[in-house]
Formats: sequence, C-alpha cells, structure tokens
Amino acid sequence: MSGTGTPVVEATGVVKRYGPTVALADGSLAVRPGEVHALVGRNGAGKSTLVGVLTGLVEPDAGEVAFGGEPAPPTGDRAAWRALVACVYQHPSVVKDLSVAENLFLNRQPRGRFGLVSHARMRREAAELLESWSVPVDPGLPARELTVEQRQLVEIAGALSLGARFVILDEPTAQLESRAVQRLFGRVRALREQGVTFLFISHHLPEVYELCERVTVFRDARHVVTDTVAALDRERLVAAMVGEARGLVRAGADRPPVPDDAEPVLELTGVGVPGVVGPVDLVVRRGEVVGVAGSAAGGKRQLAEALAGLRPRTGRVAVAGRVVRPGSVRAALDAGLGYLPGDRDVDGFVSGLSVAENATMTIAHRLGPGQLVLPARRDAEARRVIAELDVRTTGPHQPVGELSGGNAQKVAMARALAGDPEVLVLVQPTAGVDVRAKESLLGAVDAQTRRRRGALLVSDELEDLRVCDRVVVLVGGRVVAEHPRGWDEGGLVARIEGIGEDHD
Repeated sequence: MSGTGTPVVEATGVVKRYGPTVALADGSLAVRPGEVHALVGRNGAGKSTLVGVLTGLVEPDAGEVAFGGEPAPPTGDRAAWRALVACVYQHPSVVKDLSVAENLFLNRQPRGRFGLVSHARMRREAAELLESWSVPVDPGLPARELTVEQRQLVEIAGALSLGARFVILDEPTAQLESRAVQRLFGRVRALREQGVTFLFISHHLPEVYELCERVTVFRDARHVVTDTVAALDRERLVAAMVGEARGLVRAGADRPPVPDDAEPVLELTGVGVPGVVGPVDLVVRRGEVVGVAGSAAGGKRQLAEALAGLRPRTGRVAVAGRVVRPGSVRAALDAGLGYLPGDRDVDGFVSGLSVAENATMTIAHRLGPGQLVLPARRDAEARRVIAELDVRTTGPHQPVGELSGGNAQKVAMARALAGDPEVLVLVQPTAGVDVRAKESLLGAVDAQTRRRRGALLVSDELEDLRVCDRVVVLVGGRVVAEHPRGWDEGGLVARIEGIGEDHD
C-alpha cells in the first residue's frame, strides 16, 4: 500500500508556454511512495507536457519539481534524472537492431581486458538483472523479436537498474491484448511491493479503477482534482475530465435495424492469412457495422490488414460485388474500401505533412490534371472533412504532428473516407484518445454507415463495439461466435478469452 510520507515526486504550479500556446498553466501533482497513481485528462490537457517536465526533458517556465523533498536536478544532467525517474511510453524505445542485453547496458557496457566491451559479462549481468526483477526474457534475443509487452518490461528493468524507483507508464496498454494487460498489471503490483512507485497514464478508465489507488485529473492545462479512485466514481471522473457531466461513449444507441435483404457491401468467402487466419466467411451489409473481437493472437488485425491489401491472403473478397485482387492496396482502394490503420503514429499519417495533405493522400490523383495536385482543390476537400469530422485545427495547412491525438485520429479517419468508399475497415479507431474524441469518432462511424456504407470495426475496446449492429469473435483465426446488438459483456469476454459459451 502507498505511504503517507514525503512524496516521491511533487510538482507545484508548473507552467510551460510555447509562444502564445499555454501547454501547462498549473501542473500540480504529488505521488506518494509505493502507490500506483493515475494521471488522466483529455488530449491536450497537459499530461504529456508534465511528463516531459517530470523526466527532465522539458524545462518549465515557472513552478517547482521535487523528488523526495529535494529540488529536481538541472535539465542538462541526464544521469541524475535517469537515477530518479524513468518513462515507459506507448511505443517502446528499445533499439531493435540490438539484443536485449545490449539495450539494457546501452552507453554503459561492461568492459573487459584492454577496455574492450565484454559481451559475455554483459549477457551474464543482463540475465541477473532480468531475473532479479522477474522479467522472463532471454538477454541474447534481438529486440526486434520482443513483443510490445516484453519490450516494456525490459525498459522497466533497465530503468530500475539505474537506480530509479519512480516509473511513469504512458499509455502502456494501448497496444496490448487483455491477457498481456493483466500480466503487465501483475508485474506492476509485484514491483510496487518491492518499493517501486508508478504514475499510470491511460485513456482507458476501467484500468484506472483496476490498478490505481489515487487519481489526478488535468483539464485545460490545469490540475482539477486529486482523490482516491474509491471516492471518485466514473461519472465524477468523466465530469472532471470534460468539464461537464457526460456519460461514456454511447454513439449509435438508436441505430435502426439493418434489413435482412440489404445489399452486401463486403463479402469474405474462405478468406485466410497464411499461418494466422482462416478460413473466414463473413458478410457486411449496406448500413451495417460489424465488429470483430478477439485476442491479439486471434488474427483480427491481420485479417483487416489483408483486406486492405497490406498482407497476402487467400480466398475471395468482394466490395459491392467487385472482386478485389489480393495483396494490393491500390486494388482495395479502387474497389471502394476505406482503411483506418491501428497505429496512427506509424501508418495513419505523416506528421510533417499538413492536415490537407494527409486527409487527401489517397485521392491525390483526383485533385488535378495528370500528376498535378491543385492546392485550391486539395484545401477545399480538407476544409470539408475538417468541418464534417470536427477536427480542431488552425486550418488545412497545419502539420498533423501539431494536433492532439484525437484530432490526428480524425485526420486519419478523413483519409479513410476521402475516396467515398463503399465499406470502411477500421482498426482500433479510438485507441489513445479521450472521451470526447471517442464520442466524435464513433459518432462518425455511426453517421457514415447510416447513410449507405458498411463498416468492419476491429477493436479490443468494448466501448467501440457497442456501436456495432453485431459482433463476431475470432479465436485462433476462425469465427467462433456471433453476438447481436445488445450483447452481454460477460458472454462476449468469455468467448474472446476462449472460455464459456455464448451468453446472448
């Protein structure tokens, strides 16, 4: 349990400005020894800026930061900061071309005779380090072969080896399936018992109630409230985050039933992804949203990528009756398939390009004669989608990298819609976005499919799947169950985890 002594870290009145933009107006936070403390807030609330301050990467314009009651080191003293605090990000920062041991001892490799790096000693000390923190990973394994879960544990072990006993977990579960999340939580609890303190940042509120003891809410770059999770129920927590009492996402609650004779817009017949999925038979009708649930090993993301032409596949895929050639992104686009990838930071957009360039990337060939793109036509299309999806931006020329996560995801959604597709294939459409962005994005899915499209929505988030007209469960690459709208949460989760029977 958490202590009540001097806070492990305390930020008081931290202010940070970037020109006219106030990134933090009152960044105040106190984390007690031995606790798992949650930090939540909408995208743009100031969480990332505070993390930068707490890790010594951002120098505040005003305010104070103390560790164990002592002032924080100068921002240039990286060794002092690493001995106090570590941050494990949503996208682990291990060097993929190096081994686990080489990552653990990066820039501090053990030396042997003549001052040369001793690889044998490094592997031995890495094995001892991993064993001491109960991280079951081979130190000789190339980092590129690690799962996201393993990379995070390796980063935590490396941070602890430097002396840090305060670890920030920044959206650590965004890319993990449910069993991996539970394993990570088990390691966090075990490390807490060994004296490690955690700051846990997540947009997935149920995780806050499962793992954390206290929670701090930021809104509009300011500290709003800190309380125990037991005293702050979900309605109050959401109200603190958004500034008004609002429920969690319920987009599409009044969707009309899809007629049984509605035209198919996506037909899968014997579709497989070699070694992962198949065969899968599935039909999405016009006006219908079909959810795909399952564990990370179930193959749902690989199936979506194969439909978009990003992976080889077998079987027949047809969009509005048009057979799609496998393994071709252009063939999928031309057939009328719009695709939203699961990782916006890697595949969803180019951060250095503008909102207009990103939103129209898939239809650039339509925006002018020959190979030319007419800027006026591109900007007009961008303004249309900015208005339609309520993208908070200064205009079509703003770089997407400057937007909050929720608004960047809306730009990725705009790209999927740009070609006026017959069917949308959406992977994790609300991953890493706040509650208002969730409502907006799922509301867009609801609105777009009520008109004339269909959608295949792949997600680990039960809140996402509530918008669906039905949900199929993929286990071991095969459809094992179908749940109609109004499904029971316990029954759906049981089938995803491969236990129990269909409770619907």
